[in-house]
Amino acid sequence: MNKVLHARLLAFSSLLAVAALAGPAGDTRTLDVVISNGHIVDGTGSPWYSGDLGIRDGRVAAIGNLAAAARKRTIDARGMVVAPGFIDMLGQSELTILVDPRLPSKIYQGITTEITGEGGSAAPQNDAIVREMELTYKHLQIDSDWRTLRQYFARLEKQGMGINLASFVGATQVREMVLGFDDRQPTPAQLNEMKQLVRVAMQDGAVGVSTSLEYPPAPYAKTDELIALAAEAAPLGGIYATHMRSEGDAIMASLDETVRIGREAHIPVEIWHLKVAGKANWGRMGEVLAKINAARSAGVDISADTYAYTAWSNDLSAFVPPWALDGGKAKLVERLKDPATRARIRKALLTPSSDWDNEWNEIAGPEDVLITAVQNPQLVPFQGKRLTEVAKAWNKEPMDALFDFLIADQGFTFCAVFGMSEPDVSLALQQPWVAVNNDSSGASPEGLLGQEHPHPRAYGTFPRILRKYVREEHKLTLEDAIRKFSALPAQRMRLTDRGVLKEHMWADVVVFDPATIKDLATFDDPNQLSQGMEYVLVNGVPVIDGGKMTGQLPGKVLRGGGYQP
Repeated sequence: MNKVLHARLLAFSSLLAVAALAGPAGDTRTLDVVISNGHIVDGTGSPWYSGDLGIRDGRVAAIGNLAAAARKRTIDARGMVVAPGFIDMLGQSELTILVDPRLPSKIYQGITTEITGEGGSAAPQNDAIVREMELTYKHLQIDSDWRTLRQYFARLEKQGMGINLASFVGATQVREMVLGFDDRQPTPAQLNEMKQLVRVAMQDGAVGVSTSLEYPPAPYAKTDELIALAAEAAPLGGIYATHMRSEGDAIMASLDETVRIGREAHIPVEIWHLKVAGKANWGRMGEVLAKINAARSAGVDISADTYAYTAWSNDLSAFVPPWALDGGKAKLVERLKDPATRARIRKALLTPSSDWDNEWNEIAGPEDVLITAVQNPQLVPFQGKRLTEVAKAWNKEPMDALFDFLIADQGFTFCAVFGMSEPDVSLALQQPWVAVNNDSSGASPEGLLGQEHPHPRAYGTFPRILRKYVREEHKLTLEDAIRKFSALPAQRMRLTDRGVLKEHMWADVVVFDPATIKDLATFDDPNQLSQGMEYVLVNGVPVIDGGKMTGQLPGKVLRGGGYQP
């Protein structure tokens, strides 16, 4: 191409971009921000291209050569990637966002939107649930002054938040509202009451209904109950998302149940944190993926997400069988104090079974259990320690140490558990229909939230994937990783105005150097913010500016399709 023609094409491109700034009434207002000279990775999976990104009134106003466009500010992204903000498919921040609404651990990863509500959700709640949650609310110093999802969202909007947030309504939550924490089945009238709670939550703005079937009282629910609740959300535009009943020995049966719920409730399905747990199951990811692909081929709209670490994180009480939690955690503590019942719980942990997800049988030993959060001040020195270290300090056998720790902490304790294989993890991540989740609440190295010892995924998931699986191991291209972080989850969650860089979309934008972005959080030292996010904009407002947190709170509550104002 000769130089004259090239110059004319550039000029024409500039004219088109500036013309795009004019709306139907000839609107040529000044842009708020122009991000110039970057490599635009738009979220679709397409290769990067060069261009400028113009933002006005919180939305993408123009993309192209904007050299001639009037603007209030320019961000020079030379040598950096400009991409859509990352969407965390399972974030768990519904309570910690009330403690520190900036959510530093999230925004330094480039997360601009979080989906939350895993089986349990912020609402609905009644007095009995508030009492059961008392230790958690006290630990986080939260006044639980809401009862409905609508009231919870109103509280978020009143205080402001650093990222966008959407929530499922938890099937566990509505079960607790009607049946409490006991192992019993609903009558037809009680099931109708539960369905009504789902319907109201969808009208309040929930994006779907979710389950977390490992943690009581959720395992007490039969499949037909779950189908009925999911079917209530389906006509209101809802998704069914699930932590399946088993991720270990019974994973294939759990997949059958998940597919059945999607098919019979006529609802799209998302499998949260897809994994195969336990050394006996290592290498089975290919079998799991084949089953999901077969369901997809048969017309079931099913997909998944992963956080891409080989350790999961959950309640320490997840180690006991579901019957031991019948009635709630106070009942568990009573049972652990009773010698005969304690012996029965011990026998259950030592007996291989596919009837429940026996995590004790899924790990090599107590050294695979890391204590991450406690509420009893006397136990704080054990945060960051392995169960073997607790047992040694107390001069107890490891299982007794586990039981006594639960007693001492009133069943509150959280832990990280090392029970997956790296080949299974990376194979799941590479599937085209697998997005990414953080599966951790927003945290901060400072203040109340900095006093815990979380799983490092809380701070590192998205940058770690860019460092490890894109830059170092070449298991994903940059463009595909960004797609998994943005357009793919937006598509699944029906966020039609987010997830890609395109005119008129909300301006959730990240700017980073792909050669240097990295996670710093480790299992030994997790409270470390990731490095490399130079700019993070939420709805057009920088929450990270020049690598530093601004403290701005421009996030929005994102409500589902069934929302009724």
